[in-house]
Amino acid sequence: MRPTRAHVDLDAVRHNVGVLVGALAPAGVCAVVKADGYGHGSLAVSRAALEAGASWLAVALVEEGAVLRKAGIDAPIMLLGQPQGRDLEAALRWDLRVAVYSDDAPEVVAAAARAAGAPARVHLKVNTGMNRLGVDPDAAVGLAERLAAEPMLDVEGVWTHCATADEPDDPFTAVQLDRFDEVLGRLDAAGLRPPLTHAANSAAGVVHPRARHDLVRCGISVYGLPPAPGLAGTLDLRPAMRLTSVVAHTMRVRAGEGVSYGLRHRFAHDTLVATIPIGYADGVPRRLSSAGGEVLIGGRRRPMVGVVTMDMLMVDCGPEGDVDVGDEVVLLGTQGEAYVGAWDWAEATDTIAYEIVCGIGPRVARHYHG
Repeated sequence: MRPTRAHVDLDAVRHNVGVLVGALAPAGVCAVVKADGYGHGSLAVSRAALEAGASWLAVALVEEGAVLRKAGIDAPIMLLGQPQGRDLEAALRWDLRVAVYSDDAPEVVAAAARAAGAPARVHLKVNTGMNRLGVDPDAAVGLAERLAAEPMLDVEGVWTHCATADEPDDPFTAVQLDRFDEVLGRLDAAGLRPPLTHAANSAAGVVHPRARHDLVRCGISVYGLPPAPGLAGTLDLRPAMRLTSVVAHTMRVRAGEGVSYGLRHRFAHDTLVATIPIGYADGVPRRLSSAGGEVLIGGRRRPMVGVVTMDMLMVDCGPEGDVDVGDEVVLLGTQGEAYVGAWDWAEATDTIAYEIVCGIGPRVARHYHG
């Protein structure tokens, strides 16, 4: 079998969720397991998170929720969007809590609930400034009244989403929370406030205690990564994914020679080049090598060289040539005292760690520990 693997440490997931449960109490923890658990495997992560004290799960797609229900998970599952047509009926049949925010939601979701043969538990989403999804704050009470008037709808929650909580010197989360509090006050005055309120993602939950409310939707922190580099060390989180391969081939290359497509990297000295069987089809950014990407071999950081190809990448192992075929290569994780993390890749390629771990493709087998 291919030696390139993503090792997922479920004990690390349990540890992280336990830390979050303790830090965010009395708010509950909703583990966000969309995108196949941020590339870690949604089913395995969901089970570990629930074992460690998470009380809710959240997904983006109906089919993501269906996978968990088919596997026997009966915890509350929040669907973070409002699906349409048959997808909406399927969401209700799988007992997913549905976000609602469109003007026709009361009629559309009630009709789907009647078709599904069971009341729909819905969460009213309020747009407090991210401007992606949600009802306008001034229209929230009116929509809540119409939702409450439908006998097939159980308005279980009201929520919003923070746009800048992971930014340094963030002034806007406070603005969003003020807007959300105003809506909650109006709902209270109208006797329409649902039993659950939630606003915080991982960053808002850690940095803004007033955002915690009844539930915090924790995504990247479940997997042991800080929401932003500046928040590293705020909580005792352990990265859950270790991405490894082996040296598949070595060759001596003379000074002045190039490597990989375009021969864009030329060697200043004679060196040993190691070829590693993982490439951009597996989630390694093609430009990572030219942006200073490194791997660990023999407990040392060694630079990627040449363009990352679809199935392989190359590493400069130096003139000493202390690398052999079969040696372990760590692309993400620890080897000895050295560490390369998802945020290292992200900062080198001007993206975020979320994209890195979500991008580790299905050709990379997941191996679970713990």
